[in-house]
Amino acid sequence: MNKVKVAIIGCGGIATGKHLPSLSKIEEVEITGFFDIRRESASKAAEKFGAPGAIVYDDFRELLADPTIDVVHICTPNDTHAEISIAAMEAGKHVMCEKPMAKTAADARRMVEAAKRTGKKLTIGYNNRFRADSQHLKRVIEDGDLGEIYYAKAHAIRRRGVPTWGVFLDEEKQGGGPLIDIGTHALDLTLWLMNNYEPKVVLGTAYHKLSRKEHAANSWGPWDPAKFKVEDSAFAMIVMKNGATIMVEASWALNTLDTKEAKTTLCGTEGGADMQDGLRINGEKHSRLYVNHMQFVAKGADFYEGKKETMQDKEIRLWIHAIINDTEPVVTPEQSCVVSEILEAIYESNRTGKAVYFD
Repeated sequence: MNKVKVAIIGCGGIATGKHLPSLSKIEEVEITGFFDIRRESASKAAEKFGAPGAIVYDDFRELLADPTIDVVHICTPNDTHAEISIAAMEAGKHVMCEKPMAKTAADARRMVEAAKRTGKKLTIGYNNRFRADSQHLKRVIEDGDLGEIYYAKAHAIRRRGVPTWGVFLDEEKQGGGPLIDIGTHALDLTLWLMNNYEPKVVLGTAYHKLSRKEHAANSWGPWDPAKFKVEDSAFAMIVMKNGATIMVEASWALNTLDTKEAKTTLCGTEGGADMQDGLRINGEKHSRLYVNHMQFVAKGADFYEGKKETMQDKEIRLWIHAIINDTEPVVTPEQSCVVSEILEAIYESNRTGKAVYFD
């Protein structure tokens, strides 16, 4: 069969640490195009991961104009996601865009419309759906073991884990801080497991508290308070149209020892589940309460055809196979758009001090 020719726009850490290594493991794929605003980054990525004859482009528009490229992976700051994704689909390319879908909900909706208009596939990089514990819990829920899930928590909490490189602290480019960076993963995971994408009302708060501290202890070195333009923490309550309640907690820096990132807690009429030190399923059987505690290999490793496969490998493999087999991607643009709409509503609620209602 002909190889699927893939190009990368944005050759920074998420591209070289996730997308390119996973793509290079798929025998149906050739990585043939590279672009980054720092040409040296694109050149290094091409040297390490590129197929023979791979091209380093000086402009992403030149890359999109190449008719041999089938798929584009977009690993750029949030404020460019919509522009590049829409241009890529209009150029006839399938698109995987890193999370979050876009800086704004309006841009996310434009991306959904472009996918429908062009007929090209679009997915967003919510890789935590592909962890072994997430995949197992999804099957448990589909079997009805939790019943109706009416209360949930989406967890994205670090004690001190502020990313001090790149544009993470730049509100103009990113649209926000931990809520849009890591909270988006926890919210996507929770909505997907609940299979509930109809929010009714959102009430949210965001804080600039620890971000004002100088010489702070931090996993990646102290931050500059003058450059810390985004929130350090955000919290929200979401009520869905069916009455279910979801609590969201997201922070890069919080004085707590209860740290959970990209995890969820679910409570249903028949049982509950959480991702505390593995996966725990709780319920009641024969008038007795029970807890089933399951451990999974670190980093969500699973096994496929006898080979060790990380959650990132599985995410990228299933995406490429959705293109080859012309099936729907696991992460759909419509689902990802709802995540962006809720995130924006949380920020708006914090800004206005009022609840935000969805039509």
